[in-house]
Amino acid sequence: MSSKVLIPLVALSLILIMGVYFLVNPSYEKSIRAKYYFEVGEYQEALALSKEAFSIDIYNRMASTIMAQSITSLKYVKYNEMAKKYMQDINEIATHEFISDADKAKIRIICGIMLDSHIKLAPSVITDADLVKESAEHQEKFEKLLEKVSR
Repeated sequence: MSSKVLIPLVALSLILIMGVYFLVNPSYEKSIRAKYYFEVGEYQEALALSKEAFSIDIYNRMASTIMAQSITSLKYVKYNEMAKKYMQDINEIATHEFISDADKAKIRIICGIMLDSHIKLAPSVITDADLVKESAEHQEKFEKLLEKVSR
């Protein structure tokens, strides 16, 4: 058999063997499922599956990466949910005819908490851009609100 046929055949065989290994190995099978859930935004499920995969094989870098990225994404999700809840609380205060000094202090504290929380967020290259953008928008709103209330 000539080398023109033998080399591609060997390469194809190795790729096929690696593919079967990834599909048969339970750790990598869970990692692939975790990656799917991560990509569709189901970060809690992705985290659970990647933890399972990592516990089966601690050398599974795919599981380790998905686990870390899911934790980061969940922090962004939690920040955005908190921001929405706090904005509802602030909007409720703003409906009052007169805003007391205590209410202004409460708004300042909320803004401070949210601005400090945003500083602790650290996106990576694969963090969902929409999550990062949404959190930046919330952060900007809290900065403006703090500026208005602090006058």
